[in-house]
Amino acid sequence: MARTQEALYRDIDLELSWSERDLPERERTKHVHRLHPYLGKFVPQLVEALLGRYVRCGGRVLDPFSGSGTTLVQALETGRPATGVDVAAFNCLLMRVKTARYNLFTLEREVRDAVARLERFDGAAPSEAPPYVASWFAPRAAAELLFFRGLCDEYEHAEVLRVVLGRAARSARLTTHFDLDFPRTPQLDEYWCHKHRRICRPVERASHFLHRYALDTVERLKAFARVRAGRAEATVLHGDARVVDLDGPYAGVVTSPPYPGLIDYHEQHRYAYELLGLDDRRELELGTAASGTGKAALEAYVRGIAAVLSRVRDTVEPGSPVVVVVNDRRSLYPDILARAGLRLDARLRRHVNRRTGRRAGEFFEDILVARAG
Repeated sequence: MARTQEALYRDIDLELSWSERDLPERERTKHVHRLHPYLGKFVPQLVEALLGRYVRCGGRVLDPFSGSGTTLVQALETGRPATGVDVAAFNCLLMRVKTARYNLFTLEREVRDAVARLERFDGAAPSEAPPYVASWFAPRAAAELLFFRGLCDEYEHAEVLRVVLGRAARSARLTTHFDLDFPRTPQLDEYWCHKHRRICRPVERASHFLHRYALDTVERLKAFARVRAGRAEATVLHGDARVVDLDGPYAGVVTSPPYPGLIDYHEQHRYAYELLGLDDRRELELGTAASGTGKAALEAYVRGIAAVLSRVRDTVEPGSPVVVVVNDRRSLYPDILARAGLRLDARLRRHVNRRTGRRAGEFFEDILVARAG
């Protein structure tokens, strides 16, 4: 017999669960958390609550699966230094831009100058566009993106402009408006748009996205500069957490590993890898959608996550918590924690009534609080 809603909610940690009314999207994507869309991120309010519960004030924080950098950003907002590790080059670029300190006057001057130069661009197409760009963007959009790419290295804040370029490229692809997350083939003709409830055409320009996102990025970096606490800094390590030097010790770990067989994070941001020439290490990514969820794939996932957490165990201070946020519907994590030499102290449950991006629908997450031993 299925559990009643009352019984189900009796096991929920209500302090870690929010309704859409209590936590609207504008709060879940505050300041730099909206610099670029990212599937799978956990909400900053959850990270803030977990840091407050489990990591002492000023204690150094580690996230070995740092993704878009939610843990790093919230650690800095609460005055805790932090280190993030990720195998995806685009994720590391995004984290560096989110957590760097800026001369805001120089930043804004450079970004506005790049936008002004884009506005004067005559639209001339390059002699030859890379194959991916030629396939996935209308000719004018491709020309504008490639022109902006050529500007980036002329500025001190080139990495900020590269994130703007990636965000604009995501929006300017030849795809339906309602399928920006997982487009399969370029959309070349008119189509019925489920998002706008009318006939739409594929995007033909990128300049308006570049202009809008450039100015939005500056405002979000300014907003974060106002709220980050003290002199805490973030370190971003691009590499496989199974082998990279984690550079401890840490007062605590707050992380959300990839779910098995769900998302290919390199493929999700392929437009950025193609435009920016980023180092693609997808063969090292754990739990990709391409690997599936067969028996062999799940065993490889368990081995990989356990190997990371085993190294994490050796970097935390004695008695410090390793907090893992997962949807463990396959019950893989008791085995993972045992292999990693971690003891489960608490297993909390939270209700999630809204996914990131535009994917609606409720689900539940587990928060595993483990320690060495």
